[in-house]
Amino acid sequence: MVGKLAEPADVLLDGKSLSVSAEGYFAFGFEYDRTKPVRLTATTKRSGLLSNSDITPVLRKYDVQRISGLPEAYVSPPADIQKRIDRENAQIVGARGRDTAGTGFAEPLDWPVTGIVSGSFGSQRILNGEPKAPHFGVDIAAPEGTPIHAPADGVIALAEPEFYLTGGTTVLDHGHGVFTIYIHQSALKVTPAQSVKRGEIIGLVGKKGRATGPHLHWGLNWFQMKLDPSLSTRTPAPSKA
Repeated sequence: MVGKLAEPADVLLDGKSLSVSAEGYFAFGFEYDRTKPVRLTATTKRSGLLSNSDITPVLRKYDVQRISGLPEAYVSPPADIQKRIDRENAQIVGARGRDTAGTGFAEPLDWPVTGIVSGSFGSQRILNGEPKAPHFGVDIAAPEGTPIHAPADGVIALAEPEFYLTGGTTVLDHGHGVFTIYIHQSALKVTPAQSVKRGEIIGLVGKKGRATGPHLHWGLNWFQMKLDPSLSTRTPAPSKA
């Protein structure tokens, strides 16, 4: 959720302070399975309480996806590979830990690539018959080499070409804890700390890492909280190639 203040105010979410941009924008999200209300409060120094409201999320029903034929090392990796995966996951977590002043998050996102949605957010994945964690992103099937465009202004927080599970991986910081991630890329077109504008090419679709075919796994986060990027886009689906 994105909010904008009519006048300068302190904003609290369940009693915890939210970062507010100089233009009055702020953002927050809900865990994918949350049903408990959150309380959003805004208080100004001039006039006191500006707003105090409870927001109740509605639990969605998620699909179950079955993927077979994956190499066993991707489903149940050996200990040495698991250590590498843990290190790489820690790099992604670290990239999403900062709270910067950008406001790229304030406008709805563009879809980053043309193609067909082939995997939905929140669906539980059963890999080679073994139940795994939910799929926290949206998969967009597209030919290898299809350009990936920045969905909004931001700064590159991480750009790694060869992660074990995620292949070419980019994290884009849109400000105030809002991040998008791009996985399985065949090539990266950006470097860490680079500023990018909405629509700029940041990489190419691929099938590196744990992937059965060329596609983009696109994720959205509020800090470490995983969100559904398809609920924050200008249009309900990407354009088809």
